[in-house]
Amino acid sequence: MGLEGTIVLLALGGGVAFSRRWLVLRRDAEELRAEARALRGEAAQLEARLADQRAEAERWRNEARDLIEGLGAAIDRQFERWGLSPAEREIGLLLLKGLSHQEVADLRGVSERTVRQQARSLYKKAGLSGRADLAAYFLEDLLVPRTPVKSAEAEP
Repeated sequence: MGLEGTIVLLALGGGVAFSRRWLVLRRDAEELRAEARALRGEAAQLEARLADQRAEAERWRNEARDLIEGLGAAIDRQFERWGLSPAEREIGLLLLKGLSHQEVADLRGVSERTVRQQARSLYKKAGLSGRADLAAYFLEDLLVPRTPVKSAEAEP
């Protein structure tokens, strides 16, 4: 076989290799498109769920707006009766919202130690033992179960 025959064979071999690679790439591209379609479907489902959750939260806020505003005013009046400083009031509200001491410190631009000290001062002025008592003071009577809960011991 001469040089020309070798060149033809190499060209044919390269063409076959190219064809194989092209088929693999085409299959890979089809698989990627299918995965992308599946991911777009999942994203659409997640967006729909998020929209539902946001609508539910907005509905709850609208239904509870008057109650929330009344509770906020009642908390402010109680803080005033306890003689809390503006910083203690702010810390009390943030703790009632569930923020940690570190989160309150970061938000207010002070040290966690300062927040802990002001929280202790708040608890002392209010005659409370800590954060759980603070939350219970304002929320305990609001969270009454609609039906009595049976204890496990009472069941036969």
